[in-house]
Amino acid sequence: MNFERYSKAERDQQYISGMRPVFKKQAVFCDMTEDYVRPAQPALYGEVTLRIRTAHNNVDKVFLMANDKRYLMNKDVQVGEFDYYAYTLQLDEETVAYYFEIQAGAVKCFYDERGVVKQVDPYYNFRVIPGFVTPDWAKGAVIYQIYVDRFCNGDPTNDVLDNEYHYIGGHSARVTDWNKYPAQMGVREFYGGDLQGVLDKLDYLQELGVEVIYFNPLFVSPSNHKYDIQDYDYIDPHFGKIVMNEGKVLQDWEAENRFSTRYINRVTNKENLEATNAFFIQVVEEIHKRGMKVILDGVFNHCGSFNKWMDRERIYEDVEGYEKGAYVDRNSPYHSYFQFFDDNFPYNPHYDGWWGHDTLPKLNYEGSRQLYDYIMKIAAKWVSPPYNCDGWRLDVAADLGHSPEFNHKFWKDFRSTVKRANHNAIILAEHYGDPRAWLSGREWDSVMNYDNFMEPVTWFLTGMQKHSDDYRQDLLGNAGAFWGSILHSGTAFTYPSTMVAMNQLSNHDHSRFLTRTNHKVGRSNTLGPEAANEGVNKAVMREAVVMQMTWPGAPTIYYGDEAGVCGFTDPDNRRTYPWGHEDQELIDFHKEIIRIHKAHRELKDGSIRGIYEEYNVLVYARFHVEEQTVVCVNNNDHPVTVQFHVWEVGIPKEAVLTQIFRTDENGYSTEQSELPVIAGKLEVTIPKTGTLILKHFEEA
Repeated sequence: MNFERYSKAERDQQYISGMRPVFKKQAVFCDMTEDYVRPAQPALYGEVTLRIRTAHNNVDKVFLMANDKRYLMNKDVQVGEFDYYAYTLQLDEETVAYYFEIQAGAVKCFYDERGVVKQVDPYYNFRVIPGFVTPDWAKGAVIYQIYVDRFCNGDPTNDVLDNEYHYIGGHSARVTDWNKYPAQMGVREFYGGDLQGVLDKLDYLQELGVEVIYFNPLFVSPSNHKYDIQDYDYIDPHFGKIVMNEGKVLQDWEAENRFSTRYINRVTNKENLEATNAFFIQVVEEIHKRGMKVILDGVFNHCGSFNKWMDRERIYEDVEGYEKGAYVDRNSPYHSYFQFFDDNFPYNPHYDGWWGHDTLPKLNYEGSRQLYDYIMKIAAKWVSPPYNCDGWRLDVAADLGHSPEFNHKFWKDFRSTVKRANHNAIILAEHYGDPRAWLSGREWDSVMNYDNFMEPVTWFLTGMQKHSDDYRQDLLGNAGAFWGSILHSGTAFTYPSTMVAMNQLSNHDHSRFLTRTNHKVGRSNTLGPEAANEGVNKAVMREAVVMQMTWPGAPTIYYGDEAGVCGFTDPDNRRTYPWGHEDQELIDFHKEIIRIHKAHRELKDGSIRGIYEEYNVLVYARFHVEEQTVVCVNNNDHPVTVQFHVWEVGIPKEAVLTQIFRTDENGYSTEQSELPVIAGKLEVTIPKTGTLILKHFEEA
């Protein structure tokens, strides 16, 4: 690549007025990746060099407009057809919000996150947050989400038993048919998946190309989803080791859990709890040995009614070594952990539950410094030795607390606590809507990327809402709506957050993406679970995965998606992994596209730019100054031939691109072919319901 650095005399010469060629709007580019922000994650009170690219010798002046100040930029470097203008700022603690003013003859325009514009809008300013650093290991990392009960049963001796306890209107049940569809009220049915099962399948995950395992909650809990935590200090022995297994299960007519002595022994006996925690240490160590990371699910907005601090089920009431719960005793040391609406003790059922659910008592941090401090200890405990987990995913994080002010205070303290314990740990939050207020560098690292990935991709490729609750013909194939959504929601992110955002197609809260391809509006209780399998289109699924693996952020696979698992929204999306019945062709496809994602640096942390769009067609590029990849997506039921400029992303005007990957209605191919770039343009035929990945290899 031709890099030419300008001398001061040459830089001065650019300001001498004279004839200029036509302003090349398409050549102007900037974003917040390391080609344009150096360093990309600048330190507090350090320096940062901000850059913007223009066509060579095409503009008169460029000004950096940063925090209401105006700086004349230097023309610093020429790379091929482009000039790069630069200016170095001295930083303090203040976020730098900026855009650019460009003068080219009679033309005066601006450049912000929208591109070249005539008028500025602060909403679309670029931003650099001094001191905001996210872990490098998480940038572009391939994450695999495991809902443990449904992944693999490696140890039948720890399975939940029939009638082991009573919860939400019924007894616990052990499912003996691994392939059975989840029951509509399946919160208390268990298939037996556990951590031994995860260990047994690590070879599979490693061969798939997984770099991070994100576990749905693992802590002691009465449900299979475990978002109703019973004890934050221990992993559930039903996922780990049960070494003491005494007591009785309930009779069919019994509903009081204080008589469920088998369950009480399993989850309160310290021998079981300590053995399970020790086993979990081994699990994490083995995952780390394979070069993978571990993210835990943190549920800190609410706990469960079984929780030892509340003890609505009176499980802990008579167990040695446990204090009385807040439900049981007005004088419980945990009374202030919850908000009670009256003084009706003992056994007071009138407390604040999240969204009114009495099985999910809301934690009252404002009323208890003791609770606040305890949860901070939990936050540090699991990312510290001997457990050494690599981060947290935070459940309903924006709901925590009783005011926005307190919510932000909590997450600031949470971040400080976690980063002190493990500076390389990641903090990712579940959030719907604009997360900007939490992505200031002082709270969350990033989010589950609904608004800026899952939803735009789903609407464009399927026309379906992410729960399969609606179908929008006007959004299916609507490239303009897709890019508009990406642009608008993307302004909430800066570089550190963008590159670690969890880009999912499916998860435990939404319908499986493969099911969305059948355009059926409904849920398993209205259509039946079989309907989720009918009329699905694996070619559209492959399109989505290609986008997932070539999009900025951390591609996150929901267990079983790679094997062809279908399902409507919760609980149908929590089907078991189909061991022995996998779609092996879809698995092989995932292995290959993951390999491509990991092999090409620009797909992990490069810039992104849309370079062509029409109905049902997207073409975009991921690129660094030195490396470029073009991705073509055709969601039509027929091939399309399109022509577009590629010089705008740094590909020479006379060059050859190599097709390194292709999908179509029948499958995928890694057979390579060459396509010529002529006068900066490329013409390609994108297959029906297919994709192309085209790579520019620089000549030696």
